[in-house]
Amino acid sequence: MTDWDIKKLRILRTLADRGTVTATAEALHMTPSAVSQQLTNLSRQLGVVLLEAQGRGVRLTDAAHLVLRHAEAVFAQLERAGAELAGYRAGETGQVRVGAFSTAVPALVVPAVAALRRTHPGVEVRVREAEAAESYELLSAGAVDLAVSLAAHAPTARDPRFTRIPLLADPLDVALPPDHRLAAAPGLRLADLSAEPWIYGGSGPWSEITQAACEAAGFVPEQAHSAAGWTAILALVEAGMGVALIPRMAVGRATGVTVRPLPHDRPTRHVIAATRRGGDTAPAVSRVLDALREAAGPGGC
Repeated sequence: MTDWDIKKLRILRTLADRGTVTATAEALHMTPSAVSQQLTNLSRQLGVVLLEAQGRGVRLTDAAHLVLRHAEAVFAQLERAGAELAGYRAGETGQVRVGAFSTAVPALVVPAVAALRRTHPGVEVRVREAEAAESYELLSAGAVDLAVSLAAHAPTARDPRFTRIPLLADPLDVALPPDHRLAAAPGLRLADLSAEPWIYGGSGPWSEITQAACEAAGFVPEQAHSAAGWTAILALVEAGMGVALIPRMAVGRATGVTVRPLPHDRPTRHVIAATRRGGDTAPAVSRVLDALREAAGPGGC
């Protein structure tokens, strides 16, 4: 009978996610030599070659991919077993670690935690700010139990590792300097701002969202300034140095600028939650998901 070692299979899955032995070792707080030794032992136990040399690194063999396809079902079943056991053992108590992107923390996570403290004080939520790519790495490695991210930057719905839960369709508004010539213009459209200097990040989700929204409106935005944080972006807009798209979730921070909705273009970003496959059935995680849906309000998905 083949010896399936769960710990070693998790190391193999992390290697598939991270791509190198060094990155795998860092994610799992191991040494590279320990990772290599564990995977060599797993290969011996399963009786197949799992890794092949590729330049200075390694690549997974077809046998390794076959093993991982079956291992994902095992991991999902173990998550369900752990969730049922947690429900039996703890009932309404438990700790849930949440990774969320910066805008979602004050807009969704904090209100959800405040509501849970009133209704289910035994559920403890620990929050970790993390952008989309990092949150899924943390989720896969078991460092968080639930990730709040943008749908456009999440793994596909067919990814066997995760369960995706829609939370919110978040409209995008445009922030203008208070004295801008279009600050009070009726029926404002994105195309009306095609000749304006734009402010957005040099890379990452918000850069892609801004460019995609403008391109859908028929133009490529001229990036005059690059900034990633809302404090910096809104300060530049207030100073008259350009315009910027801003999610409705972040409008509360937009003091000193004019914020206009875009009802004709309706640019939107979709916010989702995700758990490891099967993990959403854990009672405490389910409570947090319910609270996040409630915090999303009528605009929730």
